[in-house]
Amino acid sequence: MRRRQDTSFRVEAATELMPFLLAKLGGMTRTSVKQLLSQRRVTVNAGIQTRHDTPLKAGDVINILQGRGNVELRHPKLRVIYEDNALIVVEKKNGLLTVPYNPKSSEMTAYSILKDYVRKQSNRNTVHVVHRLDRETSGVLVFAKSAELQEYMRTYWKQLVTRRTYVALVEGHLEKKEGTITSWLTEDNQTAMVYSSQTDNGGQKAITNYKVLKATTIGEGDQETNISLVELNLETGRTNQIRVHMQSIGHPIIGDRKYGHGNEYSPIDRLCLHARTLEFIHPMTEKKARFEAPLPKEFKVVES
Repeated sequence: MRRRQDTSFRVEAATELMPFLLAKLGGMTRTSVKQLLSQRRVTVNAGIQTRHDTPLKAGDVINILQGRGNVELRHPKLRVIYEDNALIVVEKKNGLLTVPYNPKSSEMTAYSILKDYVRKQSNRNTVHVVHRLDRETSGVLVFAKSAELQEYMRTYWKQLVTRRTYVALVEGHLEKKEGTITSWLTEDNQTAMVYSSQTDNGGQKAITNYKVLKATTIGEGDQETNISLVELNLETGRTNQIRVHMQSIGHPIIGDRKYGHGNEYSPIDRLCLHARTLEFIHPMTEKKARFEAPLPKEFKVVES
């Protein structure tokens, strides 16, 4: 018996995925199209896509996969944003390690969850860490599906990444609404603390650009606290860079027990740092790929 072929379409003008599929798949209802998406049977430029409002541009290639589709990752701490034959891009929740501290550890990590996920697709599939986020930092993470691609992306990370944007809730109201923090960072191997110096002391040069998105006051009376929602764009990616830089200007990140005051000044019981946007040159297509993880609900205290 011949295997049914996948259906392929090329986008001719900018639109969104839902209206495009409704136009191309004549007779299908919105519910049926959403079912195709939930079954992971729709790809955009070879990457599995599940969002009906995904923006499309002229030249994009849409495939409808035959059969039952791929295994879906269902986990409260990890969500697949994008996947193709080379990469998996995920949104990691706070409280989950990227990789174990000890290779022999049985603790659940983003790596162990994805390792199990790709093995369910095929026993030959593997997953490899490209970069990391701290346990308490949420946001966008990238994994490679081969050791060779992992090595390539790690080697050329600075050249491949075109934008890394974080958002954070910090203590207080910043005097300057935007600026650049430049310092040299050194790590104490005994305490694992990173220290900032305004002069070149042999440490690693670190540059963080920041912009205040909103400042507000929460609580009442003695419990009144000034907080700010800040956007941070990295020119370098040093260990604990954002946390140390915000501490260095007197506005540590809320919930930071290592470089700040923990949740002493906020009812939010987490480190309020989130990797919102990661944009890089896809190593296979050589085109810019941009991925975002929405602002965590805890951060929306500034909107209340």
